[in-house]
Amino acid sequence: MVVLKKNVLNYWVWAVLFAMSFGLPSHAFGGDLQVGYVNPGRVAEEAPQADAARRDLQAEFAPRDDAISEMQEALREMEDALANSRMDWDEARQQQVQRDIVAKRREIQRTQEAFRDDFNLRRNEALGALQRQILRVVEEYAQEVGLDLVVSDGVVFASDSINITDRIIERLRRQYEQANSDG
Repeated sequence: MVVLKKNVLNYWVWAVLFAMSFGLPSHAFGGDLQVGYVNPGRVAEEAPQADAARRDLQAEFAPRDDAISEMQEALREMEDALANSRMDWDEARQQQVQRDIVAKRREIQRTQEAFRDDFNLRRNEALGALQRQILRVVEEYAQEVGLDLVVSDGVVFASDSINITDRIIERLRRQYEQANSDG
């Protein structure tokens, strides 16, 4: 369904641009067409909400990352102990430590995989929430200033007169400051 909507939107955008390139009068489209352009990558990079999401993820996952580092350090110590004590330990003790090392490596791998999966899931959730917020702000802004069409991805050139990226970033910045000064 989303692909269909995007394809239909792309069709109409290209149809309007194609017709405009042949000099059809703007009243053929029901009046002057007001177009804006926004760079979603720049907005997502520069919005303070993106920095806040990154900080939140870092704070949420730092303890688990530290725990993995401690596990890796413990593994290195086990490997060093085995290497340094090979001559002193009997065969049974060496085999037991080797099994413990293998088990520790597996545990670390499982923990790292779970960490990556959980981190990616949370990062995608945070990114999705940010993208939805950016789209709401773009839509609100477009309605307030009377834009008929806002384009983003796939634009080769947009003049400063229709580029609303800075205004969207500023609006997101104000929303962020307001949300953080109230609570």
